[in-house]
Amino acid sequence: MARVVFAAVLAGLILVSLGLGAASLAEDGAWLLMVSRFPRTAAALLAGAGLALAGVVVQQAVQNRLVEPSLTGTPEAAMLGMLAVTLIAPGLSVAGKMLVAAASALAGMAGFLALAERVPRQDPMLLPIVGLIYGAILGAVATWAAWYTDLMQYLGIWRLGEFSGVMQGRYEWLWVVAGLAVLLYAVADRITILGLGEAQARSLGLDFRQTRGLGLVIVSVLTALVLVTVGAFPFVGLVAPNLVSRWRGDNLRANLPLIAGLGGTLVLAADVIGRLVGHPFEIPAATVFAVFGAGVFLWLLHAAPGRSHG
Repeated sequence: MARVVFAAVLAGLILVSLGLGAASLAEDGAWLLMVSRFPRTAAALLAGAGLALAGVVVQQAVQNRLVEPSLTGTPEAAMLGMLAVTLIAPGLSVAGKMLVAAASALAGMAGFLALAERVPRQDPMLLPIVGLIYGAILGAVATWAAWYTDLMQYLGIWRLGEFSGVMQGRYEWLWVVAGLAVLLYAVADRITILGLGEAQARSLGLDFRQTRGLGLVIVSVLTALVLVTVGAFPFVGLVAPNLVSRWRGDNLRANLPLIAGLGGTLVLAADVIGRLVGHPFEIPAATVFAVFGAGVFLWLLHAAPGRSHG
């Protein structure tokens, strides 16, 4: 029954997203659907799915359910890479920019992991707080660099996730998310073992560092793809995995499609709400989701005080 309701809600959101504004153009409605409405809807679904999957991998890698990419400094590190490439090679292709952003995100994630190894695990809140401070430091460096080089407008675009600029020809790289989702599904059992911690993972025959490295490369690429295409979105990687885990348990292989689907659905819902609440103006989807995600985060803290993952 729950799956039927979920499918119905998703179908309804897709119809609303595709139909917003299309009817007013009469004979140009079909053209608008292909050029703008379908790309925007697909981008919201893919971005949400990618960030949700990135979140569950990060949580398994650090054995903490209250961590997600936006709480590890990963987006801020990717922004630093984007600022560097904008200054040094502004004519670089989109693929090149994404590779630079992914490499920067991976470096930022490595810095977070180095900090995580020195954080006591008794209190699950310590690690998210450390990640928040770490991300704020990287964000401050990015802000200073953008201000000094007169690139604040670019930084503002990357920080604020929204889909108003998504058109045909400007979102297609997000389909890489689908390929990475298939890869994650193939290694889901290894990612599950990763969440048991290094000692137990090694005792079960898993190459812990290699598996964690693969997972974090995937997280970095997913984060960079979304950042370069539509901007940063907070809390998506926290909300979707936790809600699915509370609903379906911890079978990661069975949960991955649901996590991706819920992440995409929630981001699409945030985009639709942002387009309807202030019509004809828009509230960025990241702003809408941040309000919802903050509420869910507080609920998670209240519902499971002192509980740590693993």
